[in-house]
Amino acid sequence: MRSRTPLAPAWGHRGPAAGRAAHVAPGMEYQGTTQQLCGLYPFVAGSGAPTIGVPIGRHMLWGEVVCLDPLEWLREGLVTNPGVFVLGQPGSGKSTIAKRLITGMCGFGVNTLILGDTKPDYTPLVEHLGGQVIRVGRGLDRINPLDSGPLGAALTRMGVEEARKLRLEVRGRRMSLLLALCALVRGTPLSNTEEVIVGRAVDVLAERLDHDPTVPDVLHLVETGCDELMAAARARSDGEFRRRAAELVPTLALLCEGSLRGIFDGPTSRPLDLDAPAVSVDISQVAAAGDQLVAAAMLCTWAYGFAAVDAASVLADQGLAPRRQHLGVMDELWRALRGASGLVEHADALTRLNRAKGMASIMVTHSLADLDALPTEADRAKAQGFVERASIKILAGLPPRELTRVNEVVRLSSRERDLVASWAAPEAWHTGSVHPGRGKYLIKTGERPGLPVSLTLVDDEWRLYDTDAAIRLPGTTSPGQR
Repeated sequence: MRSRTPLAPAWGHRGPAAGRAAHVAPGMEYQGTTQQLCGLYPFVAGSGAPTIGVPIGRHMLWGEVVCLDPLEWLREGLVTNPGVFVLGQPGSGKSTIAKRLITGMCGFGVNTLILGDTKPDYTPLVEHLGGQVIRVGRGLDRINPLDSGPLGAALTRMGVEEARKLRLEVRGRRMSLLLALCALVRGTPLSNTEEVIVGRAVDVLAERLDHDPTVPDVLHLVETGCDELMAAARARSDGEFRRRAAELVPTLALLCEGSLRGIFDGPTSRPLDLDAPAVSVDISQVAAAGDQLVAAAMLCTWAYGFAAVDAASVLADQGLAPRRQHLGVMDELWRALRGASGLVEHADALTRLNRAKGMASIMVTHSLADLDALPTEADRAKAQGFVERASIKILAGLPPRELTRVNEVVRLSSRERDLVASWAAPEAWHTGSVHPGRGKYLIKTGERPGLPVSLTLVDDEWRLYDTDAAIRLPGTTSPGQR
């Protein structure tokens, strides 16, 4: 039998010339990607998750850091448009991932526009980033639907021909928004004759006034009448004109009186700052007044925000300002769209050209069932196009019934459906519990397998992203932070 030779201790045998080492230094550690080190250690497999953009969490299977930036992904050819659609149950962390993207993309120099904050969820973050918060409401800031905004300021810095084209764009935006607001308060679109009268009234005021017209200016001109409006209405007498404008006058008056009084009936009190890293239009003060007022506030906010993006693009094209990139956040989207028939068409026109303007968008909602609340089948079909056009879909916790509907828009494998459904399991019946899917997301792009990501908050994010602070007792923290 072979005798066993005792092994030497880790530092060698004690004694002279025995090779004793007083200290053994640790081995050198080298780090590299799986592509670089696959020959040395071929047993590593990665998820293929992109590392371009804002770090949003770790891959739930492989532990790799997953990054997301819709603008950067578009530049690298990973997606076909910079639209992001976030869908998930309340409490699952929809606004959290939106805020992480806002924070990171602001760090990369992208200007963020929160186009209608109804709660408000984004105000603390925007203030922390050194941005601008516009608070819309009675006795607070006002928005003039006919304000040319940054586009009007750009007119003074352009040549004659370019300025002429831009004036037509300003006119088109004024008409589009005013007609949408009239349809909102009336419940039906204006007639052809009424639309022609409103258009001529806007033109007359633009020529006569040395400042942006307001809705009360349009109302006063239609009430008093003038030769230009009579000609536009094809009226042969003042009495005939008044008969044709009889329904238009109370419609315009509703934009200045009633529940909308003090919000859209005067000049814009606080212009949007194009140089701010982030801008939030806080409409939480009007959110309790009903869907009609929320829809009106969101429409004005969207129009004003997208006009700012257009102005930045025009100034950059003329070499008058640096090229800017924007991120538009549209939370509680369906509260605006269900206000009246045709509002989806207005929102669709605003968002369709985001790619050409260098603007990414994030749309956030709870369920695709929100589409069923829209007034007409045409509105529901067009609103579903918002989801289909967004190249990046982020799914938080959703029940199986909702996932069946989601599968009609974005193809999910059976394992992906089971994973997302597991995040929507009933919450535990004990104090301190949190939503089981909070901070867990499945990122889908095209036909690629989804990326399951777990997001962990750090440092000030716990405070800045907290949406439950208003109901928590003073001095307590969120369950997830304990």
